[in-house]
Amino acid sequence: MSEKLKFIDLFCGLGGFRIALEKQNCTCVFSSDIDKSVAQVYENNFGEYPSGDITKIDTKDISDFDILCGGFPCQSFSIAGKRLGFEDSRGTMFFEIARILKDKSPKAFILENVKGITNHDNGKTLEKILGILDDLGYTYIQNVINAKDVGIPQNRERWYCVGIRKDFNITLDPKKIFPNKQTILFSYDDIIDDKNNYKKYQISSICKSNIEKHIGKIKEKNSKYTLAYEIRPSRCQFKSDGISPCLTAKMGTGGNNVPVIVELNRKLTEKECLELMGYPTGYKIGNGAQAYKQIGNSVVVPVLEYISKELVDILKNQKN
Repeated sequence: MSEKLKFIDLFCGLGGFRIALEKQNCTCVFSSDIDKSVAQVYENNFGEYPSGDITKIDTKDISDFDILCGGFPCQSFSIAGKRLGFEDSRGTMFFEIARILKDKSPKAFILENVKGITNHDNGKTLEKILGILDDLGYTYIQNVINAKDVGIPQNRERWYCVGIRKDFNITLDPKKIFPNKQTILFSYDDIIDDKNNYKKYQISSICKSNIEKHIGKIKEKNSKYTLAYEIRPSRCQFKSDGISPCLTAKMGTGGNNVPVIVELNRKLTEKECLELMGYPTGYKIGNGAQAYKQIGNSVVVPVLEYISKELVDILKNQKN
């Protein structure tokens, strides 16, 4: 029986990478996140409290590992932010990944970020990132994948990059590493719980009025329920095709940033949002603003399950 591959979970958040890699029988030997509230959720689910600020952790204190996983902070590259890129301290977190790759020289890595990283600063930001990965001795492939194209009913585009050390002389095939488009496995209708009252998720009369002002925008309804989002007096967007809008960290800022189920006059619950990220039943998370923020910052688990399965198969078959 071959030895288990080891991985580290940087900027671990809710642990989506960990769920995916552990499903491939890999072992997590290190995790890190600076956010204490999400670290507590991580401990509640995995029995391990992540190390804190990665910038203050010496690579000598990180156990040897085979795969680096990192959904590094994306606010500085996101269209929702000011898009300062490397000028923003959060954008420099990629250099922490580079530091660890240089010092530990693992076999491979899997990175995730917002789609906006691909065109930030006219492509110069991504060019710099990829140039560093190349200089560090890794061959890589990259792709933008939408959650709705892998069977999860959420319109969520994210950038994924998979790399492997050049000395293995392995050509990564994007057609194998990245999932092909597939039909939606379920719609948001299937995860909406209409059997409970959920009083605390009921929307205000003002929110309801703002939705009703724009309800005429819905031309065709293909789902049992309609989701309203970006709800403002001057505008409101709707989804009635069974595919949720992108769940973002803004859900944690209050107001009307959590999608609303129009017919039930309530917001999506944290549990429903988790299911729209592909998290397993039974995952434990808190309630309220912090939970919504954590979900919006997280990763779509099934995408990483597919990618990690293919990468792990390659690494187990390599000779070095």
